[in-house]
Amino acid sequence: MKKFSVIAALVVAAIVSSCGNGTPKADLKEELDTLSYAAGMTQSQGLKNYLAVQMGVDTTYMDEFIKGLNEAAKASDDPKSKAYYAGVQIGQQISNQIIRSINYQLFGPEDSVNTVSVDNFLAGFVAGVTEKGGLMTLHEADSTAMAMFQSFRQKQIEKEFGEWKTQNEEYMANIAKKEGVQALSDGIFYEVEVEGKGEVPTADSKVKVNYEGKLIDGTVFDSSYKRNEPAVFPVGGVIPGWAKALQAMPVGSKWTLYIPQEQAYGAANTGGMIKPYSALVFSVELLGIEK
Repeated sequence: MKKFSVIAALVVAAIVSSCGNGTPKADLKEELDTLSYAAGMTQSQGLKNYLAVQMGVDTTYMDEFIKGLNEAAKASDDPKSKAYYAGVQIGQQISNQIIRSINYQLFGPEDSVNTVSVDNFLAGFVAGVTEKGGLMTLHEADSTAMAMFQSFRQKQIEKEFGEWKTQNEEYMANIAKKEGVQALSDGIFYEVEVEGKGEVPTADSKVKVNYEGKLIDGTVFDSSYKRNEPAVFPVGGVIPGWAKALQAMPVGSKWTLYIPQEQAYGAANTGGMIKPYSALVFSVELLGIEK
């Protein structure tokens, strides 16, 4: 949608008058009148859909929108009214965008019930913008919000994925007892399918591998085999469990890796197939070290 031009809005406001319900009435006596009318109509392209989709406006109340539009445009030269309508505009951005975004990040896209406190949000917002009566400094607010957001989100993730976390912990505990399984550091385990005899990569190496990654329930979330092309990447550019395993794996080897969530993606909720607290199982063939 094209953005509204402030100049065009002022021109339109100068040549229109309002009828009883607040709807402007055109009076095209001069060329400038017609130009202004045409410019106003041009600037309206896509606006109704934008109001409905992006701003959440119920378009059955277009008379109220027009009333506010007319008043705001004509009040642009009055400092008091200008401040008021700036507050209205920013208030709607807080309601329709900022609060919704915070709720989405805290509670997820499917939760339409829980919300942050709008009153407390506005109290903090006003204290910040007026620089008066704040219960904390702006620096303190920034660090507090970040720390509490992370803590709150962590609790939500644990609540949502607690059962899955337990299943993965039990799976890794059973793997540790499995015959033929060997241990690396930090809870990483592996089984040798093919014993390689080649060079062992270092942390600075770039390797060429074929692999398939699964969750403990057998769900395949990534596979170079399906792409029919080996992957090439630096040892230092992968999850910790992979990096540590590769530095113990001779070229030519094929291993099954069992990586605990702490050495994978941990509690991160990427929104993809790998849920928080997922232990990962990889079939890995180390084909070579790139020079």
